[in-house]
Amino acid sequence: MGINTAKHIGRHALIECSGPITMLGQECLEALMRRAATEAGATIIDARFHLFGEGCGVTGVLILAESHITVHTWPENNYAAFDVFMCGECDPSIAANIIAEDVRTEHADVKIISRGLSSGELSGTLCAVQ
Repeated sequence: MGINTAKHIGRHALIECSGPITMLGQECLEALMRRAATEAGATIIDARFHLFGEGCGVTGVLILAESHITVHTWPENNYAAFDVFMCGECDPSIAANIIAEDVRTEHADVKIISRGLSSGELSGTLCAVQ
C-alpha cells in the first residue's frame, strides 16, 4: 500500500543549523520562532522553553493551532535542530526560510516532506479504540 502524495495532511520541515544561532538564549529563539510561525500564517497557542544551564542548550516548542515548531540547540556542538510541522493553509517553507536565513545562521540544511495518508490508506492500519 503506497502513500498518496497528491493529498496530504500537512507538510513537515526539518532545519539543521550551525553558527551563532546555536548559542541563542530562550528569548531570542522564541522571538525567531514566533516570527516564523506568524509569517507562515500559523496561530500560536502556547510556548514552552527549557534552558539546560549556563552555556548549555535550549529546547522549546511553539504549539500552533496548525501543529508545532520545535527547537533543540547544542552550542557545544555548534548545532541547532528546528522542526516545523503545519497543516491547513500554513506554509512551513516560509517558516523554514526565516530560520535558515536568520543573520545568526551560518549554515542551514532544510528538508520539507508531505505528511499524511489518504482515508483509504488509513483503513486497517489503526488500532481499534473502545
